[in-house]
Amino acid sequence: MKRFLFCLATVLSLAIPAARAQEGIPVYFDYLSDNYYLVHPSMAGIGEGGKIRLTARKQWFSVDEAPNMQTLSVHYRIPETRSGVGAILFNDANGYHAQTGFKLTYAHHLNFGGDVRVLNQLSFGISPTLLQSSLDETEFRSVIPDPIVTGSKLSATYFNVDLGMSYSYMEFYLHATILNLLDTERKLYRIGRADPNNVPVIDNLRRYLLSAGYIFGKKEWKVEPSVMLQMTDFTREKTVDLNAKVYKEMAFGTLWGGLSYRRSFDGAQYVTPNGFGEQRLQLFTPIVGLNVNRFMFSYNYSYQMGDIRLDNGGFHQITLGYDFGPERSDRYDCFCPAADY
Repeated sequence: MKRFLFCLATVLSLAIPAARAQEGIPVYFDYLSDNYYLVHPSMAGIGEGGKIRLTARKQWFSVDEAPNMQTLSVHYRIPETRSGVGAILFNDANGYHAQTGFKLTYAHHLNFGGDVRVLNQLSFGISPTLLQSSLDETEFRSVIPDPIVTGSKLSATYFNVDLGMSYSYMEFYLHATILNLLDTERKLYRIGRADPNNVPVIDNLRRYLLSAGYIFGKKEWKVEPSVMLQMTDFTREKTVDLNAKVYKEMAFGTLWGGLSYRRSFDGAQYVTPNGFGEQRLQLFTPIVGLNVNRFMFSYNYSYQMGDIRLDNGGFHQITLGYDFGPERSDRYDCFCPAADY
């Protein structure tokens, strides 16, 4: 019975990549809330001040033990230097799996040109990461003992490193990042097994991210198209995010909204009455937000398309933020929310 459930969970993870357990922070859509630092370490202290972001994500409210995640991030530029520092604390739970981690970041920014009002810099960042991953098998029950089930709560600690590079020129930005650079064995699934040698060794969860975007418009209306490419080394899975945001300057602040479309280049096969079908990950994510003075609030909802779904409900995410640093009169002469505090 347990082997059947394990196989079923594997099929669902292939059909629904958004719910798959990962090492480190899963890449969702909270980066669109002026929070690129969450996925690109080179964005730590990108401007002349700093940002604090708190996010909470919940999937499938009608499903017990559904995936949920919380992150707290802060980063800022050390005054009168070219250095930025940051920290991220995160908790990610998915059924019987959970992971808690902590990242510290150092970034160095090379400024080009002599005008301090012009954002034109090349940035490099590194984030050492300490992660504790756990698997709770205490509720697993079987009449016939199963050697692949320990019946206890297991935990393991991992260390890894993220590396990133960014180039920012006024309203244009380009980011490239490698997550989980080091090969780290996922020993969690070998602890306490009757024959651990029969458990496959997974030691490469490296991911590559590439982002680019530009903000058009100089008056009260502005439009920001952007794209993000992802590739996972171990599974060879590739996805693309196509994003568009619109900003409207109001008397009380900035109101904005947008839409993101994520699609996988690879699909998972499933059985149909007429043979086999293939489904690729497709997520539509509308997002709305509001900036008032130094405070920010945003909400996004992701809906998965396709015939194979665990639940009809979507994925809800809320982000709260606070920006600190120079007054607006001392900032860059550009509309660049990720760098302009």
